[in-house]
Amino acid sequence: MKNKRIFSTAALLIFSCSIFLGACGSASQEKGTVEDGMETVSDPNAYADFENSTGTENTVNPSGITAEYGYQSTYGMSRETKGDQIRSYLTGKWVSKEIGERRPIAVMLNNIEEAQPMSGSSYADVIYECVVEGSLTRMMGLFEDYDKLDKIGSVRSCRNYFVYYALEFDAIYCHYGQSAYAMPLLNESFVDNLSGLGSEGDIVFYRTTDRIAPHNAYASAKGIKKGIEVKGYDTAYSADYKGKFTFAEDDDIITPDSADSYEATRVEPGYLINKPWFEYNADDCKYYRYEYDEKQIDAENNQQLAVDNIILQYSSWEQVDDKGYLGFDCHSGGMMTYITHGKARNGTWIRFDGDQGSVRYFDAEGNEIVMNQGKTWVCIIQDTYSDKVIVK
Repeated sequence: MKNKRIFSTAALLIFSCSIFLGACGSASQEKGTVEDGMETVSDPNAYADFENSTGTENTVNPSGITAEYGYQSTYGMSRETKGDQIRSYLTGKWVSKEIGERRPIAVMLNNIEEAQPMSGSSYADVIYECVVEGSLTRMMGLFEDYDKLDKIGSVRSCRNYFVYYALEFDAIYCHYGQSAYAMPLLNESFVDNLSGLGSEGDIVFYRTTDRIAPHNAYASAKGIKKGIEVKGYDTAYSADYKGKFTFAEDDDIITPDSADSYEATRVEPGYLINKPWFEYNADDCKYYRYEYDEKQIDAENNQQLAVDNIILQYSSWEQVDDKGYLGFDCHSGGMMTYITHGKARNGTWIRFDGDQGSVRYFDAEGNEIVMNQGKTWVCIIQDTYSDKVIVK
């Protein structure tokens, strides 16, 4: 596994995909399962071979990034401060320095129908959604202010690509189990993770009695903080962290109005099993989430999940083994669609600074996209299933 990987803008094409999803972790399971990292695989190097097949040398100069609407890209820039407040890396809003200077947590969330409703999900500032084996989706919530949460989850197992998404935010990655393919990445010195099957598992996670395993593993803020302490992880952002998004100023509302923008009041990412969609509410300018034919809510407050921004990030992928394990290209770049305030526009994504770097988003003219402040949902779309996506 390379610590730094750099790729080219020539790789900003859409390749081929297909769809699967599924399994996760339970402490009661026997060794040798996909959840404990001990399963037998026909080729232990299959995922590494997939990753080595993606990407070429990057020719983009990050210092030359320009942004839309006369903005300056925040890539590598110092954040604004105002007294005891600082701009959030996740939402662009003002937050206390105590919260905003602390690394977020990234929690793997169980999104099968039997595990609904989730707990704590409405507090996530950014949500990633992507398929795993079995044609289901799994989610990863990034939480900045999680101090008061007693129940987050249920929590499921790691997949390689979700680790890369968490690294984009310099987040501490929380999961309950992992595939054998993920072990080399999780063991890298630059990955700070809390595992339900690690020595810290009983500190960070707990089981409930209202659901059967593996759908009843949850984390709490108290447990996560104790786990971070036990593992000795730094809670402050890395000194060389350069951020993920460029956000609009406080009084500026971005409504895509370029010639290539189009209506986006209903968004269907095209996932085959949960069949999710978002509906735009013009009164509060938020996109409300539905799946499994009903509102997706947070069990802790009965609040429907809603976000200010949606990103459809198209990625090439492969099925890396005969058990259906998937590999997603998190580095080479590809097409994307940015959706906000009832409008959408297409562009591209590029990852800078290799494994520990972040994806940034660009319009058709090559300017970095400026996003509205607030919460964001990133749907990773298998590029060969782009015809399943509906934006109208």
